[in-house]
Amino acid sequence: MQRVIHSSIDEIDAQAWNALTGSSDPFLQHAFLSALEHNNCVGDRFGWLPHHIALYNDQQRLVAATPLYLKDNSYGEFVFDWSWADAWKRAGHDYYPKLVSSIPYTPATGARLLTGDATNRNELRNHLIDHTVELATSLETSSLHLLFPTEDETSQLEEKGLLKRIGCQFHWNNHNFSDFDDFLQRFSASKRKKLRRERRHVIEAGIEFQVLHGDEISDDLWPQIHHFYASTFHEKGGIPTLNEAFFREVGRGLGRKMVVILAIRSGKIIAGAICFRSDDTLYGRHWGTLENHHSLHFETCLYQGIDYCIQHDLKRFEPGAQGEHKVARGFEPTETLSAHWIADPQFREMIDRYLQQERAMMGSISTTCVIACRLSNIAGANHRAHWRVVQRRNR
Repeated sequence: MQRVIHSSIDEIDAQAWNALTGSSDPFLQHAFLSALEHNNCVGDRFGWLPHHIALYNDQQRLVAATPLYLKDNSYGEFVFDWSWADAWKRAGHDYYPKLVSSIPYTPATGARLLTGDATNRNELRNHLIDHTVELATSLETSSLHLLFPTEDETSQLEEKGLLKRIGCQFHWNNHNFSDFDDFLQRFSASKRKKLRRERRHVIEAGIEFQVLHGDEISDDLWPQIHHFYASTFHEKGGIPTLNEAFFREVGRGLGRKMVVILAIRSGKIIAGAICFRSDDTLYGRHWGTLENHHSLHFETCLYQGIDYCIQHDLKRFEPGAQGEHKVARGFEPTETLSAHWIADPQFREMIDRYLQQERAMMGSISTTCVIACRLSNIAGANHRAHWRVVQRRNR
């Protein structure tokens, strides 16, 4: 097989790439990744330099691939390695650049070693792992990180010597609920009353909701949708890396795989949540609002998404990273995974001990989620501070 390193996803045929994903995952679609590149949401400015690995057979047919980026920062990854970078810097070494296989700014589990329905899947995955480590070595990077891979990919990565790390998110699972009230039956009477009261606050404020898919959004709505997204980042001191042109392009490219939930009061759109979907999962990604109303965030970002999943027979709802408050609203602690290759043997041994201690400290999955969320909140502050340094450097 021939290995090719592509500096742009457009160098790879879209149909051939999508055939390798083996799923309806919206973030792995060629249209999503190309929209990021076309609109400068990745690249030099933000430190995500595409180095996608593709394997071709003797007939020049694409048989395996992995989305891959060379990075000079840790922004937009959601698997926090700030302490690793600090330790390596104190030892007098450069942690950056590093290689990352991930979907930029997207903490969603999905395939990272793409092989389609190949009968020799494990063999092809091993080739991808070997070639990725080889590239990390040839580029003299400190490390290689595969973020939010699937469970079976992680097992194979472990077999190849990469270090496993466990994180946590809160996901909603559809246990064949007929409607929202049916879902509420799993709660105690007091908790049912609380959730109903939260929904009632929104209704009493005169707020209604409209759901639009990417191919249903008119040109005049995109600026407002992007404003909701950007305003939340500005409010929290973050950087809105996704621009309006990206949302327009990805809406056209993904069509019904993009889901926008709009809150409307007195004929005016006052809030919105941007989601994506596969054949069985809804992914909550971004939200913003112009007005503050009691429980509007819960309704727009959580309850409307649950309603959508029930109505469209989706099995899961992944509303994004962080958020212990989601447990009280029916979301369940769920492990997330990552795998890490460290170039320096001594540093690798140190990271391995750290991960063992991290797993021991976390213990049960519920405890893992609480600790992981609190650590990510702390890391988020470092994340934003680091990004301001990156921005100043680029200017």
